[in-house]
Parts: sequence; C-alpha cells; structure tokens
Amino acid sequence: MTDSAVSGAPAKPRSRRSRLPAGRLLGRLVFLGPGLTYLIVLLLVPLALVLSYSFFHRGRFGGVIYQASGENFTRLVDPVYLDVVLSSLKLATIATLIALLAGYPTAYLIARLPRKWKTIALVAIVLPFWTNLLVRIYAWIVLLSGPGLVNSALGKLGLGPFEFLYNQGTIVTGLVYSYLPLMVLPLYAAIERLDPQLGEASANLGARPARTFFSVTLPLTLPGVVAGCMFVFVPSFGNFVVPELLGGGRSIMVGNLIRDQFLTARDWPFGAALTLALLAVLIVLLLLQAWSARRA
Repeated sequence: MTDSAVSGAPAKPRSRRSRLPAGRLLGRLVFLGPGLTYLIVLLLVPLALVLSYSFFHRGRFGGVIYQASGENFTRLVDPVYLDVVLSSLKLATIATLIALLAGYPTAYLIARLPRKWKTIALVAIVLPFWTNLLVRIYAWIVLLSGPGLVNSALGKLGLGPFEFLYNQGTIVTGLVYSYLPLMVLPLYAAIERLDPQLGEASANLGARPARTFFSVTLPLTLPGVVAGCMFVFVPSFGNFVVPELLGGGRSIMVGNLIRDQFLTARDWPFGAALTLALLAVLIVLLLLQAWSARRA
C-alpha cells in the first residue's frame, strides 16, 4: 500500500506531457513558415531599422550620422509638427464621423433587404475597391476641377464656376469616399446578427422607433460602430495621397510630413521618429478599440 492509501488521502494523478509527434510538429512549422517569414521580413526587420534610424542624426548634406541621440524625439513637440498632427487628427475625425453618419443607415438598409438583393448591394459597396485608389482620386479631380463635369453642369444652370479642389473639405470628401466601405461592412455584420424579435418586443412595450434604436439597436451594434470607426480613422490619419492630390499640398497631414522627410528633406532619422510616433498613436487607438469592444 502507498503512503496516500495509508493516510486516507487521494492519490495525485500523474502529470502527462502531451508531446506532438515529430511529423505533426514539422507539418505545423511548414504551414506557419510562410506567415512567420512574411512577418519577420516585411514587418519586424523594417520596424527594427526604423527604430534604429530614429536615434541617429541627419548629416549636413544629407545622409545619416550614426551617433545615438534622442534629439529626433524632442523635435516631435515642435509647434510646427504638432500643428500638422492636430490638423491630421481633425481631418481624420471629421471623415470618420461623416462616414459613420452615412454608413450606418446604408448598412441598416442593406441588412433589411431580401437575401437576393443583399449580395448585389454588398458588391456595389465593395466595387470601388476593385479599382486603384489613384485612379479613383484622379476621377474626383476630373469631376471637381474648374472645367470639370460638376462645374459644367452648374454652368448650364447659370451657377459657378466654383473652386471645389485644394481645400480641407475636398480632402475630407476624398477620405470618406476612399474608406466608406470599411465603415459599412462591419456595421452590416453587426446589424445582420441582431435578433429582429428584439425590435418587435420593444415596439410591443410601447417604445417608439427612435427609442428602440437608441436603447436596443445602437448598444447591441456598438462593437461594429467602434470597429468601423477604427477602420476609417487609422488609414485616414496616415493618408498622404488624398491630401497631396485633392488638397494640392496646401493642407499637410502626417503622412505627407513623413514622406517629405524621407524623399525631400532626406532626413531619415527624423522621418523614422515621426513614423514611430504615428505607430504609437495607432497602437493606442487599437488597444482602446479592443478594450471598448470587450466592454460592449
């Protein structure tokens, strides 16, 4: 008899280590290999290079002086660069709010369509993504330019011509147009999962449609709202194509500032510091989105 049997205590089960056979382990490594290689080569290595460059200096005539310093990070609080960051935050926030106001009714109506029409509507929403972003932005330039189609149509009505291009309103319009599908799709997925009986129960209890929306529909679709806002805000905040083409370079956003540091000023260390600052802001926003999704 064992000591546990003599003392009356139950015997502890023996721990078993689950070891995968060598063949299965090798198979998993083979399938994980492409993804891990992609992350290491195209994400971790460039990020390490950007991090290392951010601690160096720009040479007098360009180039990099490999002497460690934190000067680039102190330059980030310069009022000139802070104004660019605040302007980018403002434009990205306005574009996100407009996309939300336009995307929520669109997603709600699509979710209430008959099944055969839902696919057609979703394809129509995603269809612009099948065309290159530059082509779509140049199409807006053709529409909104001085002799463009919009001014030509207004001229026949005795109106105009108006200067639609090269202002912040046009930039917001381009951002909303570029990323509106990224708002509609998560909202549609959240609304599609709603139980229709919840709305019927709310109506049976005497709630009006507005009360049902703000008390039932909106709280239950809040994760989709947060996800859609992040999908629009993050690329809008770092975008540089739309401000360059539709804004004419008059309104500089963070993406334009980073591009100019690398390609025009040849100040790679400061451009790397700006990139890390932008990445830190986006990581914080993503963490807040994950936290709010868990709370919701």
